Amino acid sequence: MINMKNIAVLLFSLVVPGITIAQTEVLYNGIHLPEQWPPRYAEPQKAQDMPIPYLKQKPGVIPVNVGRQLFVDSFLIAETNLDRVIHTPRFYEGNPVLGPDREWEKTTEGGLYAAPFSDGIWYDEKDRKFKMWYLAGAGVLHKGDNQTFYTGYAESEDGKHWTKPVLDIWNQTNIVDTCNRDAATIWLDKQEKDPSKRYKMFNVERRPTDRRWQFILKYSSDGIHWGEGVAQSGDLYDRSSVFYNPFRDVWALSMRYGTKVSSRSRSYLENKDPEMAVSFAHRIRKGVPDKNIVYWFTPSDKEPRHPEFPEVDPGIYNFDAIAYESIMLGLYSVWQGPENGVCAKLGIQKKNEIFLGYSRDGFHFYRPSFKPFMAVNETEEAWNWGNMQSINGVPLVVGDSLYFYSSGRQRNKIMWDSYTSTGLATLRRDGFVSMHGDKDGYLLTEKIRFDGKHLFINADVKGSLTVEILDEDGKPLEGFARKDCVLMKKTDKTKQLVTWKKHQDIASLIGKPVRLKFYLNNADIYAFWISPWQTGESRGYTSGGGPGLSASGIDIPANK
Repeated sequence: MINMKNIAVLLFSLVVPGITIAQTEVLYNGIHLPEQWPPRYAEPQKAQDMPIPYLKQKPGVIPVNVGRQLFVDSFLIAETNLDRVIHTPRFYEGNPVLGPDREWEKTTEGGLYAAPFSDGIWYDEKDRKFKMWYLAGAGVLHKGDNQTFYTGYAESEDGKHWTKPVLDIWNQTNIVDTCNRDAATIWLDKQEKDPSKRYKMFNVERRPTDRRWQFILKYSSDGIHWGEGVAQSGDLYDRSSVFYNPFRDVWALSMRYGTKVSSRSRSYLENKDPEMAVSFAHRIRKGVPDKNIVYWFTPSDKEPRHPEFPEVDPGIYNFDAIAYESIMLGLYSVWQGPENGVCAKLGIQKKNEIFLGYSRDGFHFYRPSFKPFMAVNETEEAWNWGNMQSINGVPLVVGDSLYFYSSGRQRNKIMWDSYTSTGLATLRRDGFVSMHGDKDGYLLTEKIRFDGKHLFINADVKGSLTVEILDEDGKPLEGFARKDCVLMKKTDKTKQLVTWKKHQDIASLIGKPVRLKFYLNNADIYAFWISPWQTGESRGYTSGGGPGLSASGIDIPANK
């Protein structure tokens, strides 16, 4: 089994006119990082998309040993006549799955709050439970402001029906941390070797002396009993969060940052040690470079505008990320206005919706669609009338489905920005993007190399689908031509083994550069992967986990 924390580092020298790049890191997918990492881009003067360098200069041969290979961008595709179809999840009819129903979840003015503000929703395979940490109104404890918050905990057997257990932390409630906070990140670190640090809380707490925000890092063995802070940041802006990139074994801080484009832009910091990452974080003084913190991105010029307030320039309210299979999945909370004063005057929620991006290096995120992945519902008494926010840990893998959660706010007369609750939406596993062919469709991959034995696909085949394997010169390999493939017909599976008449596996091709060519007639393909096991585990990352999966957070046989 490959230890994916030990990313290969290649020492080489690549000389181009005027530039020498040496000692560059080579990722699991063959992408070479530049010598200067993270990259430093000049802050733009207008809204624009983030550059995606690895889509312009792909590896000559792409290793596909880690995870399901998704068609969310053009990285794997050399040639195709298929149509790319963007999919969105379906909201659960029983939403909200968690709402404010306890006296200790109210603010001093009665505002109702019971939803993650990043925080985390995870499946703990060791305890066999769904677990949620969330922001709750703290008016019964912190009375100095109208809006104060602390951290609650809930759990579930199925991810749909949640309970708030009575705990021994504070006053026989489900509150697990009483610090006055803004956002928080609770990370279930399934690869942590020290049991006392298995749960990590990056809490954005208000400093009592000057009311500034700062990260405080805490550890826990069970996610309920938290130790004292072990690291603190300098001053921060609100709505900052943290994610872990297992492909490179780094903790990354996603921090609110102001640019000329928008006060709702982002900066980035990474470090292998989470305590060092927190300690290096602080506000940046303009015009003075920082050794560890770099400008990251602004809103795109393609962000949707609020139809009632089209003059408002959209912003990135927050950005969370997590490893899913062979990619990093990015969740954008896109703010479309209006500003708080206008919301208060009109008694409405600000419009934030959840959008998706995808990355293969953990820094550059590609966005194939600027339509909401999880949209608000501006109907009376809807749990997500406005201000939806992303949540750490999601998606969770539950059978053939992905569970996405988000917070939402109901329009109310108590306090315009209150009444938060938590909703669930479900999507097909790998179901972000499919490549669709009606008749005589095909998709040819770039050159790939693998060390597995069994080819699997995730596909909805209403007509037929076959796969051909070509050598690096584009010629069909003997026994692996299209005519040799066992026809897949009228089948819809998220894990389908591909075989050929004389070959039940592709072990004979291990280590050789080849191309795959998929032929589709009235079919959609979502992903392919090559597994060492006939049971089809991908060796990719399983995000927030799920029932029956390995407790390692990696898709390997659960008993390994």
